[in-house]
Amino acid sequence: MSVLATHQHAVRQLQGFAVHVLASDTVELAVVPELGARIISLKDRRTGRDWLWHPHEQLRLFRNPPGAEFATGPLAGVDECLPTIAPCSWRGQPLPDHGEAWNRSWQVATDNNSENRLTTTLRLEHSSLCFQRTIDLLGSVVRLVYRLTNPGATAQPFIWAIHPLLRLRPGDELELPASTRQLLNGHDWIDSVAAATPAGGCHKVFAHPVREGWAAIVNLPQRDRLRFEWNPAENPALGLWLTRGGWHGHHHFAIEPTNATDDSLAVASARNQCGQLAGHGSASWQLSLHVGF
Repeated sequence: MSVLATHQHAVRQLQGFAVHVLASDTVELAVVPELGARIISLKDRRTGRDWLWHPHEQLRLFRNPPGAEFATGPLAGVDECLPTIAPCSWRGQPLPDHGEAWNRSWQVATDNNSENRLTTTLRLEHSSLCFQRTIDLLGSVVRLVYRLTNPGATAQPFIWAIHPLLRLRPGDELELPASTRQLLNGHDWIDSVAAATPAGGCHKVFAHPVREGWAAIVNLPQRDRLRFEWNPAENPALGLWLTRGGWHGHHHFAIEPTNATDDSLAVASARNQCGQLAGHGSASWQLSLHVGF
């Protein structure tokens, strides 16, 4: 896909899928609504770095049926996990691995899209929740605005987590608020994510409750930086995932702001540490990705 001029929203074809490309002077991102509205590329046009990981030298896009294991999917870039991450049984029915959104085709709301905006929507099959995400590209900031609606009369707990698989490079370091690092005492690998975990290892940890809603990967020698910012009153937990070959042989990292302290909706709901939608209620929240210094 070629680099676009300032503030454009174009639709391209890639491997048989429609790819929506938003671009500014400094950032270019690409979204595939048919494949879970996943963001497959997030590029800093100043340094040339694409922050997002995929498992092969060449990106491969393909569909997975509902209920498929996440590891069998494209594993490309940023997914949305809802209403669970780990597969579990909830109210007598199984919820699939990494939730219901990542392998579903989302609808593009063309009536309110602009040259730097993309809105997509999805109705979840099992829980019947209605999910909307709007991406605004504002210079070097990618703003994601979410709205989740419960059309039924019964209250619905839910886990939401963004699931961005990042490709680390030598010199990358994890920046966290001191208050968040204190919650992660004993997990020394977070101090040097690019090299700390031995080959064959993988880790997932949670910090909760976070008081400051930000985390970043920074590479000072390369002048690369990707900073996540969110409101901890909306999402009071931070998940960190790192694999050095320990998960299906893959090597990547994820910064996952979330509303829960476990990957399983069954576990998090029992702890009363996840989101809760009242009958006929709704919830909204935001996340911003700041690309570069």
